[in-house]
Amino acid sequence: MKLSYKPVKTNHFQFDITGSKSISNRYLILKALFANLELKGLSNSDDTQVLQKALSKPLKETKEIDIHHAGTAMRFLTAYLSTNADANLVLTGSQRMQERPIGILVEALRSLGSSIEYVKNEGYPPLKISGKSLQKEEISISADVSSQYITALMLIAPSLKNGLKITLESKVTSKPYLKMTAHALESVGVRVDFDSNSIKVYSKTEIQPTQISVESDWSSVSYFYSCLVLMDAGTMEISTFYKDSLQGDSQVAEFYRHFGIETIFDKESIQLSKVDNFELPKKIELHLNDTPDLAQTIAVTCLGLGVECLLTGLHTLKVKETDRLVALKNEIEKFGAEVIITEESLHLKPGSGLNSEVKIETYQDHRMAMAFAPLAIKKDLEILNPEVVSKSFPDFWEKMKVIGLQ
Repeated sequence: MKLSYKPVKTNHFQFDITGSKSISNRYLILKALFANLELKGLSNSDDTQVLQKALSKPLKETKEIDIHHAGTAMRFLTAYLSTNADANLVLTGSQRMQERPIGILVEALRSLGSSIEYVKNEGYPPLKISGKSLQKEEISISADVSSQYITALMLIAPSLKNGLKITLESKVTSKPYLKMTAHALESVGVRVDFDSNSIKVYSKTEIQPTQISVESDWSSVSYFYSCLVLMDAGTMEISTFYKDSLQGDSQVAEFYRHFGIETIFDKESIQLSKVDNFELPKKIELHLNDTPDLAQTIAVTCLGLGVECLLTGLHTLKVKETDRLVALKNEIEKFGAEVIITEESLHLKPGSGLNSEVKIETYQDHRMAMAFAPLAIKKDLEILNPEVVSKSFPDFWEKMKVIGLQ
């Protein structure tokens, strides 16, 4: 897909964004445990639809579930299916999914009594899962790799006879996501005790009829922050977002103050505007341990502005849909900039300008496509395999048309 920018007549843009994938997928597991939970505003992402489909299957008749590229579904279903006595099946995914490690979660579940076997390679999907009742109530797990492992355990905890106490070993990665999980549990009546290095989730067999409305996705709105920064002028009104959001990526509002974007919260929407006569810094340094999904967006924003940046806390990016650190280096350097990466950081040194007619490889990674798209405001470029955005934001390209990306 070739992208170019043609400014539109209006400078004020107004639109909605799909519900949060992270929140939606947590509540889908809880709905599987509590039938009288009603959900509104679910994400329309591929990942959420894949998880919905998997959870709707009659498990006694199901021999295999294929979740394709959906990493959240792989982690959450591994835990959920291991506790469901009707499950006796293989859980698999795409070739890339079969290269993404899951050993820490599997070993944790095995220590609780789960029956899980590796079908191919030790530590990686596909998994042969035979569900059963788990009796143990305490576990320790490394917390510095993926918060989704811990979330998966938290979500099944209400179904265990005595709940579950999780001791967190090492520094916690993406802590806001664990708080989001705790909030989801508490919102349906499950008691959660959460301190610095342990989480206790109490058993719960029934809940009161409950309706949950899912907040829009802060990760998705980050691309519109990037667009507004790179545009000469404009304002945006986007719903549905809350000032007291539990999504870690709501930090994007604070991060983009560095680029001169002001965020005003108005009931259930946000108003974005550019600060008059704002002077850009020459270099930005941000620690993204709690918000790694914003790294690609911020790096490309800095590339478009010609601002040097040092982003740290990125150790989880190597085990995402692709190795995002390597992918960012490969694609950013096509524009003439220099990128230095380590195991947990990215240092961007902009060049004298931006090369034209660059073709962006997306590596089957939705965030690579969406993060680079705003750069077309500065230079025409081409996004290869643009359909990957459906993983989290199916109507992304339609929204881009509204602001002038053609």
